[in-house]
Amino acid sequence: MRDTTFSRRDMLTAAGALTVGAAFAKPFNAAAAEPSGAGPEPTSWVDSAMPEVTHRMIETNGIRLHVAEQGEGPLIILCHGFPECWYSWRHQLGALAKAGFRAVAPDLRGYGRSDRPEEVEKYTIVHDIGDIVGLVSALGAEQAVIAGHDAGATIGWQAAVLRPDLFRAVIALSVPFRERGFGTSVAPTTLMPQNKDAIFYQLYFRTPEAEAALGRDVRQTIRSQLYTLSGDGPPPSDAGGFAKGMLPRKGGFLTNPTSLPAWVTETDVDVYVAEFTRTGFRGALGFYRNVDRSWELLAPLAGAAVAVPALYIAGNRDVIVAVNSQYIANQSAMVPKLRPAVMLPGCGHWAQQERAAEVSAAMIDFLRSL
Repeated sequence: MRDTTFSRRDMLTAAGALTVGAAFAKPFNAAAAEPSGAGPEPTSWVDSAMPEVTHRMIETNGIRLHVAEQGEGPLIILCHGFPECWYSWRHQLGALAKAGFRAVAPDLRGYGRSDRPEEVEKYTIVHDIGDIVGLVSALGAEQAVIAGHDAGATIGWQAAVLRPDLFRAVIALSVPFRERGFGTSVAPTTLMPQNKDAIFYQLYFRTPEAEAALGRDVRQTIRSQLYTLSGDGPPPSDAGGFAKGMLPRKGGFLTNPTSLPAWVTETDVDVYVAEFTRTGFRGALGFYRNVDRSWELLAPLAGAAVAVPALYIAGNRDVIVAVNSQYIANQSAMVPKLRPAVMLPGCGHWAQQERAAEVSAAMIDFLRSL
């Protein structure tokens, strides 16, 4: 573990280019923008399904992000994972607002109503961090707590390392802290396993076949992932399930349930289906297609610790926990202000949806302790 204070030169070296320097610069002026579309749209709006939530388009880091916002008070940014959108934090928005916080859940670049750059190289983790840095500034805040689930957790951890002056604490769901984002000393994809029968899920997500398969029947994709990776899904097995992140090449690793678990409704699924039917999966998969590039850009952070207070929450039936067990066991060495982990018995990958009340309560307790 080494000191996490970096010079601006070091930080821009990590970015690899001035175009993504927003991740490291002091907050800059940004503004609300109209969502893209065929004609003018309001800069903010309310959906009748959740009238307490305000939606806005925000210019940041050269793109526009759609955000859902509720509450007043200290700012907390909620970063979703794959394949999700702001809506995965629907339960926490209200709970955090009621507890006296300003909760803002963006669609990350490539997702939902946010911009989807054409160039695949514009989906590195440094671009994502730059987007969130600019978002904090656009919201008129001097600091924020950053929370993330899945890929959003990876973004949150590295944002806290890069900008402890801006992100005063971090909450990570599912994915633990891993040095340089991916926890490897060589290009991450070179260590991802594959054989004639199965391939590691992140390698699969980099292929054109993955994009085509996910988009073939969007409703089945969403229902199957929500069920199979949840605590209610079938246990993974080496014989064909999603064991340790390995996907059988012959397919059939996801189960489309007859009925959904109690924690998610068909109306919830409708939200995700509408978004991914409109956008496709290309932008969402951009994060995985830049794993090695992101790791290279974070080279100056090798050995850097998380200096701010942190909370880790996960389900004990989350396959990502199994994949990252070695990092979970050792992460306190690199996160000296890590609070005791909150492990949810019987919960799978979608913790903030599967165990909404427990996750919200843990987050609020942590936030109030800062």
